[in-house]
Amino acid sequence: MSDALIVVVLLLVAAAATAAVVQRDPARQALVLSFLGVLLAALFTVLQAPDVGLSQLAVGSALTPLLIMLSVRKVRRRGRSKEGGG
Repeated sequence: MSDALIVVVLLLVAAAATAAVVQRDPARQALVLSFLGVLLAALFTVLQAPDVGLSQLAVGSALTPLLIMLSVRKVRRRGRSKEGGG
């Protein structure tokens, strides 16, 4: 049972990582990256590393996508202000 669960979670992680790479829009990439972080946290938990899973949950699914979204927002705002002002 445990081996089957590991295989299923690994396949989901691979699919989510592929989806993150395929996305063109950085905002969508950040959302898929957040989902990937949740799946990786689940994988670490299944592999009996709950401490690493909790760290991954905090950093990989919350903090990193948030920083990416804030950076994308800032870049898009600067692009709009240069187009309108120049």
